[in-house]
Amino acid sequence: MMAANGKPEAKRKIKDSVFTDLFQDTKYVLKLYQALHPEDTEVTEENISNVTLKNVLLDQMYNDLGFQIGNRLVVLVEAQSTWTPNILIRSLMYLAQTWQEYIESTGQNVYGSRKIELPEPELYVIYTGDRKSHPNHMLLTEDFFCNHHSAIEVKVKMIYDGKEGDIINQYVGFTRVYNEQVRQYGRTRQAVMETIRICRDRNYLKEYLEAREKEVINIMMTLFDDEYIYKTYVESEKKEAAQKAAQEATRRANVKTARSLYESGVSLDVIAHAVGQPTKTVEEWLGLVSA
Repeated sequence: MMAANGKPEAKRKIKDSVFTDLFQDTKYVLKLYQALHPEDTEVTEENISNVTLKNVLLDQMYNDLGFQIGNRLVVLVEAQSTWTPNILIRSLMYLAQTWQEYIESTGQNVYGSRKIELPEPELYVIYTGDRKSHPNHMLLTEDFFCNHHSAIEVKVKMIYDGKEGDIINQYVGFTRVYNEQVRQYGRTRQAVMETIRICRDRNYLKEYLEAREKEVINIMMTLFDDEYIYKTYVESEKKEAAQKAAQEATRRANVKTARSLYESGVSLDVIAHAVGQPTKTVEEWLGLVSA
């Protein structure tokens, strides 16, 4: 996507693109797990399995991460700055899909009488927005069913900052620096380069940024902004739908006018001229000929 000055704009989905790239590396997945479970001091990269990065929803607005360590299945959603209870549904969908894949990969029979074995899930969301209220958890029954009894409950733990220096804290720091630079420079290469420089100086993802600076720049800068294309497509579809609705409303009004004039004895040629349609079309409207 190009800015008004002809230079490429920064990708609007920059933060979750970096999120995806960062946690493709099991080294950083381990750091994430250690931030969530500092009490587990013996875990290593070799203990991490089932690392998956995929978008549950087709609009690809967010990135989701799932990995398994022992009997613990961690599902984490990067929520950017958007607060929505739909995160609960996405987490549930992701968990169900991951469990299904796990059952198939382990050769278990969900229809058999023997109880199957499943890794215990932990659901998290990293929220990087400016929402004033910071609840510790989101609950399906609260956000969707007004606390009424439900056959199912989903509990997602909210993460806002992490602990000083851990990978979560560094990632959130990265997103805040980027937001500051965008406010100052717009979605430009300068904002990207300043983000990388400042984050390295502040030790936000420093090792990752130094090792993959070229890749990070490529991630953050793009000529084809997926979000922009999606937005343009949606707006185009809405515009087309509105045009069709307006055309149909006009047609209905013209049909009503034509019938009224015909019942008043006005000739077909005059009616056709009045509604701006061929005489044959007016005849079809009035049921005088087959359409």
